[in-house]
Amino acid sequence: MEDTLKALISEAEEGIPAVRTRPEFEAFKARYVGPHGSLTRAMRGIKQVPREDKPRIGKLLNRTKKRLEEVFEVCLGAIEDGEQAAKWGEAIDPSLPSPDPPPGNLHPLTQVREEINRILKSVGFAVADGPEVDTEYFCFDALNTPEDHPARDEQDTFYLPAQAKFANVNKFSEERYLLRTHTSTVQIRTMLRQRPPVRIISPGRCYRRDTTDATHSASFTQVEGLYVDKGVTVRDLKAVLDFLFKSLFGSDTRSRFRPHFFPYTEPSYEMDASSAHLKKVGKEWVELGGCGMVDPNVFAAVGYDPEVYSGYAFGFGIERCAMILYGIDDIRYFYQNDYRFLRQFGHPVSC
Repeated sequence: MEDTLKALISEAEEGIPAVRTRPEFEAFKARYVGPHGSLTRAMRGIKQVPREDKPRIGKLLNRTKKRLEEVFEVCLGAIEDGEQAAKWGEAIDPSLPSPDPPPGNLHPLTQVREEINRILKSVGFAVADGPEVDTEYFCFDALNTPEDHPARDEQDTFYLPAQAKFANVNKFSEERYLLRTHTSTVQIRTMLRQRPPVRIISPGRCYRRDTTDATHSASFTQVEGLYVDKGVTVRDLKAVLDFLFKSLFGSDTRSRFRPHFFPYTEPSYEMDASSAHLKKVGKEWVELGGCGMVDPNVFAAVGYDPEVYSGYAFGFGIERCAMILYGIDDIRYFYQNDYRFLRQFGHPVSC
């Protein structure tokens, strides 16, 4: 039995060069481990081995089977190498570096956000950032939004479980956490850290319980601005927004204010814009967002004296600006990651 198994392994090793195709490999493999193969017959013959020799012969059969599996792996690898060489015409050197990937594009929302940042930084605004998960204090209380306001309803805002734990716990850690509904939270955090003058913009992602359709999304990007100093007026607010929209949409752009209500500004306005770009979406005027003079109660919450300082704030969605600029009629295109859509936009970047 031992001599038979050794001869079987030698025969298999010597037969590798003769196997060149997959059908030949299957026949070669069946010759040893098929239903009528040499190793299969030897394993059946263990019944005739004396009892005292069965452990030793069993181990030998297992070693033989393992060695044959190694032979089959080597044989199949040689066949695959031959197939690759035939397919590509020459052997491939896997140690060579891969070819450079094609340049990618900045996402259209990133392009518009960076352009808005550039425009406002040119007139003295600094970019500020803050957490997307925040407390009710920063999102509502400090912004003059009382507990009975609809925005604080659990059906309107994404609240997190009460047992959720977060790092950087502050004095407001006992309050409920939520996904911020606007980036005004960054304004509060900035005013708590520094004294006037304050001139910041806060771009970032926000979350609201909106039903997704062509113009709404539960997750969206927003940019807000805040300017606090002595003697700031509505005229300053209108001037900076005119400059921003003319720089963004073109010199023919017009803007207008409509009276509105926001808890954190007084007076408050909805801001509309009219531009040649709007012809792409079939409109003359479109609402961009809200603005107004910072409410004195907000100043009181952060320790600013409303008798000394005044300021304005504004905020609008980056998606809506991008839709106007590029003539896009469905906000969902921005989030589908369809390369056919995304590659239409310029600003290539290296991968």
